[in-house]
Amino acid sequence: MQISEIQAIDIHGHYGRNDRPGRPLAIQFQSADPAEVVRRARQCNTRYTVVSPLLGLMPRGGSDPVAGNDQAARVVAEYDDLLQWVIVDPLHPRTFEQADAMLKSPKCVGIKIHPEEHCYPIREHGDKLFAFFAQRRALVLTHSGDQNSMPGDFVPFADAHPEMKLILAHIGNGWDRELGHQVRAVAASRHGNLYADTSSASSIVPNLIEWAVHEIGANRVLYGTDTPLYSASMQRIRIDRSELGDNEKYQILRGNAAKLLNLPAD
Repeated sequence: MQISEIQAIDIHGHYGRNDRPGRPLAIQFQSADPAEVVRRARQCNTRYTVVSPLLGLMPRGGSDPVAGNDQAARVVAEYDDLLQWVIVDPLHPRTFEQADAMLKSPKCVGIKIHPEEHCYPIREHGDKLFAFFAQRRALVLTHSGDQNSMPGDFVPFADAHPEMKLILAHIGNGWDRELGHQVRAVAASRHGNLYADTSSASSIVPNLIEWAVHEIGANRVLYGTDTPLYSASMQRIRIDRSELGDNEKYQILRGNAAKLLNLPAD
């Protein structure tokens, strides 16, 4: 089998409107309805995309995660190719109740948090959030790399709660332009419950993904595109054509996510 024939699992997707004021072309180019997200995924042989709604994340400091979660539960139910992250925002207590309800659905595979868009430092809210995650043995995806969400700040919480699993998004993202934050945080964690995904514009930096695999192993790296904010096909070919072995590419594209999400490996 050719690597391009592997039906990937995209651990990090979205749908909806990129609602960032003052950037009309970005709003136009980086927005997509669920049908378009699925179409782009199928173009690059992606079987499942795990999405959170941009309505629940944007605009920064003014999103509606409660309405976004309700919308996502309806939308994901209509598409075989989509799975759901339920958003939890500590500044919106109702989202904790939604998570408890929605995690009972087989199409809702875990929790999404975004300290940057929701404007809170993880250092101040991590105790409450991670206790909630651990009690539910949840799989969690978080934005990482900016000042409210530095990867190293998550490590003590993940170490204190080995019952849950955390994916640090955006290998290579750093507000200080340092490329190694996510990988070093995974390497520093004690219980093997920390992972990182490839959904960063920095993935185009030569050798970054290969270095990540060398440092933490392919079993701790997951494929993510951040679709529709980035090109899904560009993110896919970055892994297909990487300087990695076929088994490493398979683990990144599908194997690791299949294990975490309890989906078929093949």
